[in-house]
Amino acid sequence: MIYDIRHVTTFDYGASVKFARCNLRLKPIDWPGQHLDSYTLSVHPAGRTSAARAEAGLANVTRLVVDSPVRHLTIESRSRITVDRLIPVPDASDPTLAEIAAMARASTDLSAASPANYIYPSPLIPLDQAIADYCAVDLDPSRGALEAGIALARRIQHEFEFDADATLVDTPPHEAFLQRKGVCQDFAQIMITGLRAAGLPAAYASGYIRTIPPEGQPRLVGADATHAWVLLWCGPVRGWVGVDPTNGIWMASDHIVMAVGRDYAEIAPVDGVVLGSGAQNMDVSVDVAPLDEFAAV
Repeated sequence: MIYDIRHVTTFDYGASVKFARCNLRLKPIDWPGQHLDSYTLSVHPAGRTSAARAEAGLANVTRLVVDSPVRHLTIESRSRITVDRLIPVPDASDPTLAEIAAMARASTDLSAASPANYIYPSPLIPLDQAIADYCAVDLDPSRGALEAGIALARRIQHEFEFDADATLVDTPPHEAFLQRKGVCQDFAQIMITGLRAAGLPAAYASGYIRTIPPEGQPRLVGADATHAWVLLWCGPVRGWVGVDPTNGIWMASDHIVMAVGRDYAEIAPVDGVVLGSGAQNMDVSVDVAPLDEFAAV
């Protein structure tokens, strides 16, 4: 499947901004099952961009510096990406959760994708006993890793309500868990909390879901915005396997990975420092469509 992606972020400032320094993580990474074919980035009306090093997580980072006064700023990225990823199928030969936890603790891999990087709590996803107890129902140590992962994702999808007004980007997992409402970020953080509490490597994936569903299939929750889901490390053979607790499905051909980290703070699409006064309003628009359908519009 080949996708065209258009991601537009617009800032409107209450007063002129004299200087801004931002990190942009809008260029999808190469990840198993997907390949970035092309990418363009434009900033209007002003701004200088340069490549930067990812300080944490797996991301392509661009540094944006705006050093002339602006009241409005538009950041637009366009990507073409090929996704060839099958739906995982649990198998009796899959390692158990206990085996996965032991292998992750013993890992000597020092890369950014090492399972050892994703075992422990992170600033935005701390330990939480109530969430750990809830998730433990599906995380029997003797259970196969893939079987357990999709079971937990589907229970969260079934028992939590998607409500875009229930939480904010900085709402802690415990608050969303208590009200059983939230958005994709909340559901991913809740699931990651439970997996890490069980000693399992769990990463936060940021990316996209196709905007136009296949004929006869329902529209996935999270389209028209950046989406978030969970990557569970399932041993050296399976590697990182994606599960989407918002939709109760596997990461497969409908998902495009933009960046991977311990939590949202490491891979936010746009962050930085702005020097100015007055309020700020940000609007984000995302369009993801298969190339053949996109071209026919």
